[in-house]
Amino acid sequence: MTLTDLAVVVSVGTDHHRFDRLVEWVDHWIAAQDRDIRCVAQVGTSKHSITGTSHALMSPIALSSAIAGAAAVVCHGGPGTIMDARRAGLNPIVVPRSARMGEHVDDHQERFARWMATHHELVVATEEAELHRLLDRVLVDPETYRRAPGNDDVADVTRRLGELVEGLLGPA
Repeated sequence: MTLTDLAVVVSVGTDHHRFDRLVEWVDHWIAAQDRDIRCVAQVGTSKHSITGTSHALMSPIALSSAIAGAAAVVCHGGPGTIMDARRAGLNPIVVPRSARMGEHVDDHQERFARWMATHHELVVATEEAELHRLLDRVLVDPETYRRAPGNDDVADVTRRLGELVEGLLGPA
């Protein structure tokens, strides 16, 4: 991948709560660049991207295809999207939804993202400037967030997710 075909995929997931903040932060970063950056955004009920191609929802195949061709995936803190990026060989940049901002019902995405980040499974951005710094790294090295493609199977992911939930909430 070269800087001339740099692509960023944005996914807010499928929750009905709006997540305009994530789309706006990526739009601000792309608008400030002096080169073309392709952006594909799955925005759900959130505002559409002004710098990229937006889709309310994308089929799993279309989203996986877009992720496979991206230098960076910027997404909400949902496990499904995170695992999709990891399976495609990318550590995603995660901006967790916030309950206090009306983006979700609670802050489980913040807890999940912090835990995953401590295990080097993703990178977290909680402020716009932090997200911009993380995306700036892709301009210098488009392979920054590449990793070996995951081969996590459903049973392994389910087991690991159960361990995570138990670690966060305690035994049932």
